Amino acid sequence: MDKYQVLKQYFGYDEFREGQEKLIDSILSGRDTLGIMPTGAGKSLCFQVPALLMEGITLVISPLISLMKDQVKALNEAGIHAAFLNSSLTAAQYHKALGFAAQGRYPVIYVAPERLMTEEFQDFASRTRIAMVAVDEAHCVSQWGQDFRPSYLKIVDFIRSLSNRPVVSAFTATATKEVRDDIIDILMLREPTVLTTGFDRPNLYFSVQSPKNPYATMVNFIETHPDDSGIVYCLTRKTVEEVCDRLHQDGFSVTRYHAGLSDIERRENQDEFIYDRARIMVATNAFGMGIDKSNVRYVIHYNMPKNMESYYQEAGRAGRDGEPADCLLLYRGQDVVTNQFFIDHNQDNEELDPVTRRIVAERDRERLKKMTYYCFTGDCLRSYILRYFGEYGANYCGNCSNCLTGFETVDVTEAAQAILGTVEWCRGRYGATVILETVRGSDTAKVRRYGMEQSPYYGKLPRIAVPRLRQILNFLVMEGYLTVTNDEYAVVKLTKESGRILHGAETVTMKMAKEQEAPVREKSKKSRRYGSSVSAGIEFTEEQERLFESLRGLRTEIAKKEKVPPYIVFSDKTLTHMCIVRPGNREEMLSVSGVGEHKYQKYGQAFLERIRQETAFLS
Repeated sequence: MDKYQVLKQYFGYDEFREGQEKLIDSILSGRDTLGIMPTGAGKSLCFQVPALLMEGITLVISPLISLMKDQVKALNEAGIHAAFLNSSLTAAQYHKALGFAAQGRYPVIYVAPERLMTEEFQDFASRTRIAMVAVDEAHCVSQWGQDFRPSYLKIVDFIRSLSNRPVVSAFTATATKEVRDDIIDILMLREPTVLTTGFDRPNLYFSVQSPKNPYATMVNFIETHPDDSGIVYCLTRKTVEEVCDRLHQDGFSVTRYHAGLSDIERRENQDEFIYDRARIMVATNAFGMGIDKSNVRYVIHYNMPKNMESYYQEAGRAGRDGEPADCLLLYRGQDVVTNQFFIDHNQDNEELDPVTRRIVAERDRERLKKMTYYCFTGDCLRSYILRYFGEYGANYCGNCSNCLTGFETVDVTEAAQAILGTVEWCRGRYGATVILETVRGSDTAKVRRYGMEQSPYYGKLPRIAVPRLRQILNFLVMEGYLTVTNDEYAVVKLTKESGRILHGAETVTMKMAKEQEAPVREKSKKSRRYGSSVSAGIEFTEEQERLFESLRGLRTEIAKKEKVPPYIVFSDKTLTHMCIVRPGNREEMLSVSGVGEHKYQKYGQAFLERIRQETAFLS
């Protein structure tokens, strides 16, 4: 069996996606490999396909129990024997799984990094032929990454302990150049093949809003997706509870997830969402890593996250099947304050020494600034994200709120001079809030305490709303006319560029939305499901829509019987292709993207019969 046969028989695909084949070939040739691919690009296949062709076991190092369970369940459904070894197993279950692994029953084993250096696992590894160590979510190894996990540093010690060094592969979705270099150095990859397929997710629509009533805006958005699965991310546990309770009271199918819940409740709530018993998951960033739920049609950030890495990773959980999906971020100024508090009181990674912790905090503040700029930019949102990760292209994508909202160029020189003049007058001693309160002429305790009412710029801009003033201030920082210190108090200071505006040698113009809030896109039930290579440019007829709903109902029935998530049976993308092809026999069904031999044997006849019934009814 070769890689193409494995791809078709077990996974149901006729061809590899961009980058997959190069990474697979690298691994099969015995080279260390690093793949940086966006969420939904098919990273797992890059180590799962070689695992079925190599002699020996592939160990997949994975950071979360939920990630392991999800991928192992999917592999077993595809007819591939796989297992996981982590703390969710009882001692008896762990010993049994390890025993079966030693007998060679599993070509793929998922293991938590904490297990690698235990005496029992070391004994197993010394007696087993390990062909490859695949490091999933590899950015966790870097202290500069957004999800640094000290336990990942044990991976190198484990590889060193093996008598024969296996191929080492590493995969991640979000990595800046610095993090990428860190992965190579820390994992000690030997002359690795390094491939970045690009960070763009063209099927995702990005939108940023700063609404007066975030909850109402969110509800209006959700109501345009009545039958879809979606995730709502909140910054704090308290907000999760409040939002979840209100949605429940308003009649939505919703559940919640955060670190304050018991292990049992988190697991039950996660299953409610994964098995489509709850349409909406309201959660903190504790939820989602490794959750391979392919039919999430939208991700809403009820609050702004602390960095672009986290935002793109979380937003990327929408549309994993390649079909269109929406990513909506609701921004408030308080989000910056909350994130700053988290950075200043970070209890993670206590193993780091004080100097390193301080450097990490400074990096986190810089990331927070860039995340904040994203919420205010008038440029293409997709281009902003891609530039952050080092990719450059046209500053128009046609699939984000900035590209589709009417913008006008506004001369803000007068406001910029007042802001810069205030910073100069106070000699750069105060933060953004004090500066903006001064130019607005606010009578606050801080303004009085610092004597800012004596500034010649006090009350210069009373008619400009605070959100608009903050947008101008952020623009001045982005353009290098101001800087904000990376310390606890985030003080605003002038730069060497400030004088050109202060002295009237340069005007300042910026793009601003004509409307206060960008309108939420209307959902067209027939056209919103497409965008993949399978169905690009095709819209459903009423008959196809009926067939899709019927097949989705059948999928739900089978999933309940098999006790697996519906998307594990077949993805929405596969059901979509069935509606287009309308297969009438085995050969035609196997031509459908996502239908492999094993799944055809389990489910093919049931779906063929349902298609025959619906076709007969429609005719």
